[in-house]
Amino acid sequence: MKGKILKILKENSKAYISGEAISEKFNVSRSAVWKHINTLKEEGYEIESQPRKGYRLISSPDILTYPEIEGYLKTQFIGRNIHYFQSLSSTNIKAKEIALNEPEGTVIIAEEQTKGKGRLGRDWASPKGKGIWMSIILKPNLEPTEVAKLTLIGAAAIHQGLKDISVDSYIKWPNDIIIANKKVCGILTEMSCELNIINYCIMGIGINVNLEVEDFPKELENKATSLKILTGKKINRKLLLGNILNHFEKLYIPFREEGDISKSIEISRANSLLIGKDIRIIRGNNEKKGKALDIDNRGQLIVELENGNIEEIFSGEVSIRGINGYI
Repeated sequence: MKGKILKILKENSKAYISGEAISEKFNVSRSAVWKHINTLKEEGYEIESQPRKGYRLISSPDILTYPEIEGYLKTQFIGRNIHYFQSLSSTNIKAKEIALNEPEGTVIIAEEQTKGKGRLGRDWASPKGKGIWMSIILKPNLEPTEVAKLTLIGAAAIHQGLKDISVDSYIKWPNDIIIANKKVCGILTEMSCELNIINYCIMGIGINVNLEVEDFPKELENKATSLKILTGKKINRKLLLGNILNHFEKLYIPFREEGDISKSIEISRANSLLIGKDIRIIRGNNEKKGKALDIDNRGQLIVELENGNIEEIFSGEVSIRGINGYI
C-alpha cells in the first residue's frame, strides 16, 4: 500500500491530492493513509501536508528502491524485482541465500556492505549511500563453462551506462572499469551448479559513485577513485543504475537465448585498457609476462608471452596487472 500511495504522489507531484481521494482510490481508511505518509517521511520523502488540500510530494531521497528506479527502467525482467536493504554484509551473500526462490533478473541492493568482496576474496570498501552495491540473480540455461562470459556482459553494460551520462571509461579484462588509471568499478560473478546444470549465477557489481577521497583506505588512494572525484559533481545514482540495468538486459538476452556475446566483446575490445600493452599474468604464486593482443570471440584474452608463444587466458582464478603496477 505504501508503494501505491508513493506512486500516486509521484504522478501528481505538481498538485495536492487529498487524503480522502487516496483512501477512496485504495479502499483504506484515512488514518491508514496518514500512517503510510508518515512512514514515507521517515524514509526521507519530503511531503507537504495542507489542511483541506491534502498531500504533495516535494522531493525524494537518494535511495535505490524500486519506486525510485522504476522511472529509469526500460527492461522486461532485469531489475523488475528488487530487494532493497539499508545494510548487508554482502549483496552476493544475500543473493545466494534467496536465489533459488527468486525470478531471474532479481536485484539485491544495499546502501552499504560491511563485508563486501571482490574477485579472489579481496575486500571492497562500500560506504553508506555513496555507491551502487548490487547483485543480479541470473538463471541461464547454459553450460557452466560459459558463465565466465557473463562478466564481460556486465563490464560492457557498465561502460555503456557510464557513456550515457557522458563519462568515458575503459574495461580492464575481465571485470574492472577504469577511469584516469584508477578503478571505479569491480564485478564478481559466482555460480551454483550441479554437473552441467546451472542453478543460478550471481553477478555482484560495486561502483564507486559519490565517494569522497577520505572514504578510501590509505592503501587504495592511488588505485581507486569515484565518479564524483573524477567529475567534480554528485552523480545521479538512480539514473546510472537504470542505464546499467537497461544495457545489461539488452546484452544478456542474446547470450541467454543464443550464446551470443558478440556485442559485449565488440564493446570490450573497443574500450580495452589492456590490448597493445605489456602485462603480467598472475596465477597464485606463478607469474608470466607478455603483451595483450586481443579479446577473442569466446571472451578470452589473447597474450603473446615473452618466449613468443601465444596463450589464450580464461578469466577464472587469474589476475592481470601492468608491468610496473596495477595497470
